[in-house]
Order: sequence, then structure tokens, then C-alpha cells
Amino acid sequence: MSDTQSPDIDTTTTGEPVVATTEGALVPEVAEAADEARAEASGAGEAGEADADGAATHADSGKADKGTRLRQLEREGEVAADFLETLLDIADLDGDIDVDVDGDRAAIAIVDSDEGRVPRRLVGTDGKVLEALQELTRLAVQVQTGERSRLMLDIAGHRAQRRSALVELAHAAIAEVKESGEKRSLEPMSAFERKVVHDEVSAAGLVSESEGVEPNRHIVILPA
Repeated sequence: MSDTQSPDIDTTTTGEPVVATTEGALVPEVAEAADEARAEASGAGEAGEADADGAATHADSGKADKGTRLRQLEREGEVAADFLETLLDIADLDGDIDVDVDGDRAAIAIVDSDEGRVPRRLVGTDGKVLEALQELTRLAVQVQTGERSRLMLDIAGHRAQRRSALVELAHAAIAEVKESGEKRSLEPMSAFERKVVHDEVSAAGLVSESEGVEPNRHIVILPA
């Protein structure tokens, strides 16, 4: 049962992945910039093809040590940052790029810069544009490294704020389940949101399950 969620991906006659959101096309200038940035990432990917093949072999065998995995994640972050910087430059949008490693994922954030604020329309309603940009960035990293990426993208602190709200929601639901002894179903959530809640439930000594199909996939917290 997979918890992976991504925006719709279509394929053109050339075989190139095209990302779309339920809000329609991406922010116009970002959509145009994305095409150019993706083209640059494709060209740069040829240069790193040999290294990517070696890294993929380690990943597939499952024998890469922590140091190797960390270097892979740092590399993902560097590629993603270059892609997003190019996209922002082409679209003439403000924003700085922060790169980190969070657990077993590269973590990338577009934050306000000295020149100006990150346009909040890059987040979109309920984070839909953010999800599409994250998927586009993952595809750009995959083109260059040859490996599937699970990087997380945040824009203007949207995910960080949402995470805090979800932690509070999870704690309240956990307390309710412990007191009543009955299971509790939560509202539909994205894969990122479900992961946050699952972690909180596990830390509290309870068990949670994901049920349903997108876009109505949700968490059920079970009593001990």
C-alpha cells in the first residue's frame, strides 16, 4: 500500500514528462521557465551519466554505507538547487535556495531573499503548485543523476507551517483515541501530511493506517 502522491504526469509524443495540477497550468512564467530549466538539466545529465550508473548500482544493491548515501543526498540537493535557481532566474522571481538533508531525503527550500519575497502563488491553493514544482524538480534530479529522487521541496515555509499544524492535530487525535479506546479517522491528506501524522502516532505508541484512494486517502489511528 503506497503512500506516494504526486501531481498528474502525462507524456507527450516525444516521451517527455509533463506536470499538471488540478488548478490547470503552473504559474505562466514558471511553466515557461520550467521547460527551459528542464532542458538545461537534461543536457547537464549527460555529463554525469557515468557517475550516476555507479551510484545506482550501489543503491539497488542496498549495500551503500551511510557516508555514500549522504553524498548521494547532498548531490541531489545540489542538482535540485541548480535547477530551481535557473527556473527562478528565467522567470525573474525572487528567492534564495536552502539545501539540507532530512533523514533519508534531500530537503530543498525556496525562501525570501534580500531582494524580495518568494511569490506565494508558487505554493498555490492547498499547496498544489508546490507539489507540482516538487515533482518537476524530482524529475530534473532523476534526469541528471539517473536515480529516482524523493527530495522534499518547501516554498516560503508552507510545509514547515503545515507540519506544526499537523503535529497539533495528531496529538489531539491520539489523546482522543487513548481516552475513548476507539479508532479515529482523520481528514484526507497528502503523502507528506500523512507521513508527519504516522510518525507522531508511532512515537506515541499507537498504530495508524492509510485507507482510501487519492484524493480521499486518509489516516485511521487505532487504539492500543
